[in-house]
Amino acid sequence: MRILVANVNTTTSMTTAIARQARSVANPGTEIVPITPAFGAESIEGNYESYVAAVSVMETIRAFDGEFDAIVQAGYGEHGREGLQELFEVPVVDITEAAAATALFVGHKYSIVTTLDRAVPMIEDRLRLAGLFERCASVHASGLAVLELERDPEAAIEAIVNKAIHAVEVDRAEAICLGCGGMAGLTSRVVERTGVPVIDGVSAAIKLAEGLVMQGLKTSKVRTYAPPRPKSFKNWPPASN
Repeated sequence: MRILVANVNTTTSMTTAIARQARSVANPGTEIVPITPAFGAESIEGNYESYVAAVSVMETIRAFDGEFDAIVQAGYGEHGREGLQELFEVPVVDITEAAAATALFVGHKYSIVTTLDRAVPMIEDRLRLAGLFERCASVHASGLAVLELERDPEAAIEAIVNKAIHAVEVDRAEAICLGCGGMAGLTSRVVERTGVPVIDGVSAAIKLAEGLVMQGLKTSKVRTYAPPRPKSFKNWPPASN
């Protein structure tokens, strides 16, 4: 089984970290192929950057030379999953939805700890669209920019843990989702301090993708995710600078 794991930003060190986490939970025989978008922002922290990333991820995977069995979109609250489902028949799993769906099996309500406050509405919208918001107790911003997770991991862990503790003690959350692909690998530290299940979206998405492939399930092409209709595009793809 081969799974493409697409980072949504262009920071290759983050792609490497995401791939490392994916491989740590993948079954023997599952090949993890990390993808870094061909163009876009170094980190995704707003709607404009997210829409650019969605296009870049779709076009980068369209240009991928080789076969694959599933796609994991490793961006929290990002756009583009629906477009990938139109383009490809293989299962497409978004880490935001994968983490929340997994949390429903281990607790009554879950909370998410993410990066900047501006990411909170994007995550809430993605959860509503997926039908997963009803059992979300809260979405908290740690105040950290995405790239700060790499620059100062100890400070990042402390900020994430403090918000997670608040979610458990005040919001009554029974599970915590780590709301950024760059937080992959931090689960054990947060579990130690909160005592509740902690879900990393990359890990959850890999296991869901493997399960879908093993069941022989593919993306339905009857209606919503039917392939794009053939038509001409003006000035597409855009000329490179």
